Amino acid sequence: MTRILFLTQVLPYPMDAGPKVRAHYVLRYLAQRHEITLVSFVRPDDKPEYVEALQALCHQVHTVPMVRSRTRDAQAMLKATVRRAPVVLMRDQIAAMYALIRSLIQRQPYDAIHADQTSMAQYGEFAREFATQLWPETLVQLVLDAHNALYRVFEQMAEGATNPLRRLALRREASALQRYETSAYGRFDRTVFVTDEDRVSLMGADAERMGHTIPICVEANGNGITLAERPHRVTHLGTMFWPPNVEGVLWFGQEVMPLVANRVPEAHLTVIGKRPPKQVSELAAQPNVDVLGYVADPAPYLAETAAFIVPLHAGAGMRVKILDAWCWGVPVVSTTHGAEGIEATHGEQLLLADDAPSFAEAVARLLTDGDLRTRLIRGGRRRVAERFDWRTRYTAWDEIYPGNDVG
Repeated sequence: MTRILFLTQVLPYPMDAGPKVRAHYVLRYLAQRHEITLVSFVRPDDKPEYVEALQALCHQVHTVPMVRSRTRDAQAMLKATVRRAPVVLMRDQIAAMYALIRSLIQRQPYDAIHADQTSMAQYGEFAREFATQLWPETLVQLVLDAHNALYRVFEQMAEGATNPLRRLALRREASALQRYETSAYGRFDRTVFVTDEDRVSLMGADAERMGHTIPICVEANGNGITLAERPHRVTHLGTMFWPPNVEGVLWFGQEVMPLVANRVPEAHLTVIGKRPPKQVSELAAQPNVDVLGYVADPAPYLAETAAFIVPLHAGAGMRVKILDAWCWGVPVVSTTHGAEGIEATHGEQLLLADDAPSFAEAVARLLTDGDLRTRLIRGGRRRVAERFDWRTRYTAWDEIYPGNDVG
């Protein structure tokens, strides 16, 4: 049994966002075999019962409030500029997190430090350095679950940016992240990605020796949705403060949805996701568009969904929302980029389209063709059960953390 200090940037419960899903099922798998001390940032909307749910899995759970403000963002930008460092890392440097990590390591040695996502890499390195000084007789393994090559997200956003200043800022952040990721990841004993594309893009010659690919997985036998006989919704579900999601929804709402409505007048776009910005909320001025914000139980909307859309043109890693849609039994239309890392086949598990006319055509087909919906639903459920069930695929973590089951 390995004692693991597990560091996360988001509280891995409830599983309402991709990073939470990834961290939760990794945590759940490892907790069956090892002693886990979870240390996580929390936000104002993280409830005490969320922490309690994680306490049932872990040996201990400790939290630190994530402090965000315009003043802190400005300070982070200044610091990042001086140090030629990524703003997203400087923004997440919180003194209370360093203090908590020091306090925990002073109480006992750990066999491994597990940093979840790039922003926690800095805390993982700090934790091992402090542990090595305090417990020199203990060999501490340092593991990073990077999820993805984060610089690629900003690089792709820069390519699509029309505002010159925004494009310059995004390119600067992409460059800083690539320098950091290329340097920092090599200092970890094991670095895990969710796709081979991200692993090779950052690890290069060390990809086979030090890098590992373990895909995002879900509960494959989760609750399914029974679709209405004539579903009319086109649904997007995802956090609306993540820029790639915002850009994708705006593209669909402004360029694709009018084409869909011309073909299928009864079609209705429903956007579900926490904290939609003003530009997204303004889409609801159209008579066939709803922007709902966060919805605790999206099942009633999913039951009326003919096309679950993933209109992404920027991002890295895998889209958990596609795996979720397959589990629910809802047909998917995605850009090629949105389906990266999933190895899905057009016409068998989902429909793929990259420009507005072809995306609108795919959505219209699902709104009008029940047999196609059925075929994609069955294909998606098979694919997630065969390749993305955490109970079977996460045995790959045993190579990272060998050990016996706890109980």
